[in-house]
Formats: sequence, C-alpha cells, structure tokens
Amino acid sequence: MIGKIRRVVLDTLKPMEPTIIEMAKKMSVIKGVSAVNISIVEIDLKVENAKITIEGDDINYEEVENLILDMGASVHSIDEVVAGKEIIDDAETLQG
Repeated sequence: MIGKIRRVVLDTLKPMEPTIIEMAKKMSVIKGVSAVNISIVEIDLKVENAKITIEGDDINYEEVENLILDMGASVHSIDEVVAGKEIIDDAETLQG
C-alpha cells in the first residue's frame, strides 16, 4: 500500500495566458483535489512565476503536472509534499 499525497507546493513558470483563475478552476476538478491556491510571485515581460498549492485526499501528481504542461507552463521545483493520513505543517525549529 502506498501513502496518499495530501498537499503539493510547486514553483512554476507560466505564460500570461491562461490566467491563474483558469488554471485554478481546471486543477480543482482533478480527482482527489479539494483545494487549489495559486499566487503570482513575480511578473516578467511575457511570463509569470507562480506558486501553486494543491490539497486533497489523494492527489495524482502526474495528472496535475500534465495539466500544467498542457497549459503551457512548467514546473521549476516541487517545494513541499505532504503524504499520509493527515496534513501536518512544518514544525518550527531553532534554525527557523
């Protein structure tokens, strides 16, 4: 048995179109996804750097990545993944 992915945080680079509204709507209907948050981190001349946070009961990362690619965007990095029976947040440490 493999654990279920509950949260994924992605650093992406996307063209100006589609908008983050369109992207969020499309991602939100993927099976296993219950919430999508997209924030623009930086705007360049023709592209936007977007942070995408996805939460759900059983996120299919491959389906999410394929949708991102189909919309003309790319994943720069996977910045956070939470898997298991519940979502936990990072614990604060002395280092920050």
